[in-house]
Amino acid sequence: MLKQIKIRNIIAIMLGAAVFSFGFVHFNIQNQLGEGGLSGITLILYFTLGWDPALMNLLLNIPMFIIGYRLLGKKSFVYTLVGTLSVSLFLKVFQKYQFTIHLEDDMLLVALFAGVFVGLGLGIVFRFGGTTGGVDILARLGHKYFGWSMGKTMFVFDAVVILLSWLTFLDARSMMYTLVAVFVGARVIDFVQEGAYAARGALIISEKSGVIAETIALRMERGITILEGHGHFTKQPKEVIYCVIGRNEVVRLKSIVHEVDPHAFVSIIEVRDVAGEGFTLDDQKQPLH
Repeated sequence: MLKQIKIRNIIAIMLGAAVFSFGFVHFNIQNQLGEGGLSGITLILYFTLGWDPALMNLLLNIPMFIIGYRLLGKKSFVYTLVGTLSVSLFLKVFQKYQFTIHLEDDMLLVALFAGVFVGLGLGIVFRFGGTTGGVDILARLGHKYFGWSMGKTMFVFDAVVILLSWLTFLDARSMMYTLVAVFVGARVIDFVQEGAYAARGALIISEKSGVIAETIALRMERGITILEGHGHFTKQPKEVIYCVIGRNEVVRLKSIVHEVDPHAFVSIIEVRDVAGEGFTLDDQKQPLH
């Protein structure tokens, strides 16, 4: 199991935890803005009882550790442990050595930056196989077993915690800004996760499909699949080329197709997720991260 643990993943998870903690301290805590999940609960306990968020983050996550160990496997548990401990560590560091960002008169900017930092930090952690405990684990389970978007799943849990925050320490205005921050954070999480695999699918119909396929495979080193089809009106058999490329390769692909057959039909579709050689596996069939 230890061979499956990658140092670069641990470093990335710690980096994500640092980004999250920085935003949490300098935007949420400094401006008395709420948050969702267990992080939001630590804020409730901090603003109502004065309990240390770093310590409470550890204590509240103990049940989540048990769930994570049993359901996510040992490797994910190690990454989760790293993420949670890193968050508590960096929360303590940034609370001790924080600096004041004077944005009291622009709470919209506070909400936007809080969402960006929290979303970016968690997105990095998720991207490299970890969580920071709390509902992150539940969201990851939902993504793993049901295909639910992690950002949207967390948004539902967050809404419940925000309601509790409104009933304890938030006024109506701060609660609305908190909703903005949580929504932005959820979108950033999805962007970081899905953007890492940003890809486009290409469907190409041409009388010179064989030449086009060979040229794409040679110049772009992408796998090609030839689908059998036929024209609806002509009833003539057609070969349809299908390949998945990076988002930044679309222009190059179109150029290659146009060079071979200027009259080819090309359709580019968005691919929300992709796994396999060239995207998540290298040419030796080993994970890229």
